[in-house]
Amino acid sequence: MTRPSGAWPGLAYVDTKIERLSEQRGDHALMLKFAASKDARAVVVAHEMIVLKKTNTGHDALFEQDEARQLGTTSNPIFIGLHRQAPRFGFTLTAERIDPLKSRNDLHITDLRSIATQGLVPHEQLECIAIAKALHHWHARNRFCPNCGSTTEMSDAGWRRICPGCKAEHFSRTDPCVIMLPIDGERCLLARSHRFVPGMYSALAGFMEPGESMEDAVRRETQEESGLKIGRVRYYASQPWPFPHSLMIGCFAEALSSDLTLDKNEIEDGRWFSREEAATMLARKHEHGLITPPPSAIAHHLIRAYVERGADVLGD
Repeated sequence: MTRPSGAWPGLAYVDTKIERLSEQRGDHALMLKFAASKDARAVVVAHEMIVLKKTNTGHDALFEQDEARQLGTTSNPIFIGLHRQAPRFGFTLTAERIDPLKSRNDLHITDLRSIATQGLVPHEQLECIAIAKALHHWHARNRFCPNCGSTTEMSDAGWRRICPGCKAEHFSRTDPCVIMLPIDGERCLLARSHRFVPGMYSALAGFMEPGESMEDAVRRETQEESGLKIGRVRYYASQPWPFPHSLMIGCFAEALSSDLTLDKNEIEDGRWFSREEAATMLARKHEHGLITPPPSAIAHHLIRAYVERGADVLGD
């Protein structure tokens, strides 16, 4: 019962218009042409932080390339793609340049999660930021070949690393993660992690393991974290989650049992919520101040779909 593209208002990192041009990344002449374009803009990544320009109306994540270089960025930008035919690049800020920039009144340096949840930049810029941050993280942690130990080199405009020693090619990865809402008729299971803001409850989540299907991962993770047995699993939607490079696979899960045995190492608290109570949490009107994640997270949309449709979200 997936919804059409664009039907998740506020969901971050999805439904944008980047043309990645993956088959042309190795065309050095074309990359130079894009870099010389007057319409080219760059995202600046500073380790786990993103550099934003302050504007009269808010913030902007896109710098002109000369602006980006003047901040102290490295000389190997990553080609993100084209947005409405305008080239987009990702620049990396060197470590020694971060602290001096924090005192500048025209800049705001913050983390990607805050940018998305607070709506600091236009929605269409989020995918550019997410791509740049994920690839920056990958490059920083893959400077040496795992096959022979030689120093690797960036290739394909930042989307591949090549080992000059053994000629091995290395590519960035995406880690699949299931996020699921267990349903028992007119109630759903929500839980909170130790790291959540006070009062927030969300869907369960966990990484898929090698050789495991999406459905099996949902069943395993749900049982490990809550003790529930799961029957039907219904895919709903996915969301790139650049923390640092995951893909959240949103699902509904049919609960075949109801007694909870929570894994306190993973979950601080968890319980069944009625549709009515979940609705008040979505609306920020719960009598005890309980809330759900914001619309930038796929968990919000799983919960909202269940509130609106009940157990019908599980299908036949």
